[in-house]
Amino acid sequence: MRTTVGIVGAGPAGLLLARLLHNAGVDSVVLESRDRAYVEQRQRAGILEQGTVDVLRAAGAGERMDREGLRHDGIELRFDRRRHRVDFPALTGGRSVTVYAQTEVCKDLIALQLKEGGPLLFEAEALAVEDADTDRPRVRFRHQGVEDVLECDYVVGCDGFWGVARKAVPAETSRTFERSYPFGWLGVLADVPPSHDELVYARHDRGFALLSMRSPSVSRLYLQVPEGTDAESWSDEEIWDELERRFATDDGWRLERGPITQKSVTPMRSYVHEPMRHGRLFLAGDAAHIVPPTGAKGLNLAVGDVVTFARALTHRRETGSSALLDAYSATCLRRVWQAERFSYDMTTLLHPAPDADPFEGRLQLARLERITSSRAAETDLAEGYTGFSFE
Repeated sequence: MRTTVGIVGAGPAGLLLARLLHNAGVDSVVLESRDRAYVEQRQRAGILEQGTVDVLRAAGAGERMDREGLRHDGIELRFDRRRHRVDFPALTGGRSVTVYAQTEVCKDLIALQLKEGGPLLFEAEALAVEDADTDRPRVRFRHQGVEDVLECDYVVGCDGFWGVARKAVPAETSRTFERSYPFGWLGVLADVPPSHDELVYARHDRGFALLSMRSPSVSRLYLQVPEGTDAESWSDEEIWDELERRFATDDGWRLERGPITQKSVTPMRSYVHEPMRHGRLFLAGDAAHIVPPTGAKGLNLAVGDVVTFARALTHRRETGSSALLDAYSATCLRRVWQAERFSYDMTTLLHPAPDADPFEGRLQLARLERITSSRAAETDLAEGYTGFSFE
């Protein structure tokens, strides 16, 4: 089997890249180790930056997002039983974010790929990326019990942190940067309308809490918990009681309760692999970088990566110049590190560390006071949250 671009992984990054390449007249093959049902049900991020929304629309994948997604023009910060709304459009020249789950993005892109695009092979396990430093890289994979080879001009690894793509980058040319946090997020889905029409980020001495949503009838909520917590060790009643404590305000606001349908614990870590390119192998998304979810950046960073690659390859085909492909890693990493910085700032702003002393707690409150009293500080948060340019 031969193609121009071999894409390993059919998450939102790999699927969107296939769509962008199709629209540019470039053939590709997507290999995904899981079955279609798994990809379409995998619960992940739900906040799309303005730039991501614009890219999906331009790619022809925005119709259902525009119909069912929830545009949000701000977030609410809570601390010391007080509330402060950050108005995104007023601070960023009109930018906003959209709540639309990754599962729905994948469903839309899969439908488009199967209808109009090149081959999308589910249950096709990539075994190795070979000859990445030549002009004929290959992906060895197993599909329907048979081992095969996909020969390519380029390979893009969108196969996540545990995938095979990054392993093809020689250790002697790689540098990794990482930070693990001593807490995680206990996340729940609940069949109850959200108790607020925008996301609420709460800093509390007992730990961080986030009120989010998946739809007008389904709430998504999170609690900061110690690292290694078992989600099932928390009863539903304990979760609601703790959420009430951390979201409490002095103005009579109430948290609505409902049946919890899903519980899970998400670990918190930051990770960057440099470079994001080796020969004709390009890393994208979680294969190259991970951010803690506080800044809602993971999916959006992956979109930025594949937009950068698609533009660079189109430029190569139109001009003969490989300058943008050669600059891929540096171009992506500028945006990656700004997102890492923003996510780290949001995490340390809102999460009390297990060993934090009263001085650190007062610093967090001082940082929040600064954001809520300074337009410049508030604008920096709004610009970071709504997204950094894909240019």
